[in-house]
Amino acid sequence: MSEHAAAPANAQPPAGNAPADSAGTPQGDARERAVEALERARRRTLALTDCLDESELTAQHSKLMSPLAWDLAHVGNQEDIWLVRAAGGGPGVRPDLDSVYDAFQTPRADRPGLPMLSPDEARAYIAEVRRRAFDSLAAAPWDAGADPLLEEGFVFGMVAQHEQQHDETMLATHQLRRGHAVLDAPDPPAPMSRAWDEDHGEVHVPGGPFTMGTSTEPWALDNERPAHTVDVPPFDLDAVPVTNGAYQRFIEDGGYRDARWWHPEGWAYVRKADLSAPLFWRRDGGMWMRRRFGYTERVPSAEPVMHVSWYEADAYARWAGRRLPTEAEWEKAARWDPETGVSRRYPWGDEPPGEGHANLGQRHLRPAPAGAYPAGAAPCGARQLIGDVWEWTSSDFTGYPGFRAFPYREYSEVFFGSDHKVLRGGSFGTDAVACRGTFRNWDLPVRRQIFAGFRTARSSGGGL
Repeated sequence: MSEHAAAPANAQPPAGNAPADSAGTPQGDARERAVEALERARRRTLALTDCLDESELTAQHSKLMSPLAWDLAHVGNQEDIWLVRAAGGGPGVRPDLDSVYDAFQTPRADRPGLPMLSPDEARAYIAEVRRRAFDSLAAAPWDAGADPLLEEGFVFGMVAQHEQQHDETMLATHQLRRGHAVLDAPDPPAPMSRAWDEDHGEVHVPGGPFTMGTSTEPWALDNERPAHTVDVPPFDLDAVPVTNGAYQRFIEDGGYRDARWWHPEGWAYVRKADLSAPLFWRRDGGMWMRRRFGYTERVPSAEPVMHVSWYEADAYARWAGRRLPTEAEWEKAARWDPETGVSRRYPWGDEPPGEGHANLGQRHLRPAPAGAYPAGAAPCGARQLIGDVWEWTSSDFTGYPGFRAFPYREYSEVFFGSDHKVLRGGSFGTDAVACRGTFRNWDLPVRRQIFAGFRTARSSGGGL
């Protein structure tokens, strides 16, 4: 996801007159949910930074990314802006840091030159911000009709999602980092049937209208709103994401050397960057190997391919005689229940993700093999639509009909246009608070460091 900076303005509530959807208020006390989401995000932030010394935290491991010490203080600065000042009405802990940690003022490549807090100073700063933020949380009115920032705890959910998004970005920085391994986690579950390894098949999604987006999910961000009706023609979709094994066949067939499969801008990019495989892959004799969080391993053929750009995903789909799904197709496959005609919060229903539904939350530091998580299947039969890898779609990132920026333009609106492509579904690095059937991610089509893969589609009745 492209970065965004927070700058409170006169917040206006998002548009709400739209078709009904089932993405309503989650069960449980809203304040308890906010506390738990914020605490879970902070545990992950500290786990991703406490494992490295100061020199590694202040180093820039790639010009694509910030120093981890910048991310560490940035999440606290945004919390200071939104929860201490905007929600709590206080003067803030360190307003003088706003310009240092504003993502729009300084590009990532230039951030090592900023007067950043040291890691220890950053830890002390974010701890004090959190203390005051919890004071704001306890005192804020959350009733219907309250300030739209506070209603149902929206601003607290927004900040928890922001920190978790940066936690996934920091995890990507760990993957780019060179050096000994400092992260570890158990492997995800394997599918029940080995048949998924070779013949993944496709599922059919009938044509017709469905409700896309949401007007009722209390922590949904502005680009997910409002709910609206979209008429989607019938299509067929890969039952699982494209695997490493399938992608290797594209490579071995000369896919990276054949301009026929590439978008013109993608072909120019591939030639200039001299690409021949996904990021982090290399040949060792007759085998493909990859680097993963400090370890070198053989590329597992059954796992979803990842670290591919939109251009690579699009080229593979063309080579396979297929195409990338549109964003509307992806969401209909993931959410639409043909028996009820209602759009669910998740493929499996409205209940929050459990460990048996999807590979989320950095419990595992790799995608699960194709066909895993049968309990998370959508009504159409597709699996792993949530978690494992973000999935590129063919769609440009734009606002929905009736879109209204809330609470600030820089979260979504400034990125609208053909420069950014939409990704859906989350990855193994995404927390559940920032992943649902309506959640929209976006990035430049050249991006490869993100945990992104794809699945392909075709229009029913012939043709792409």
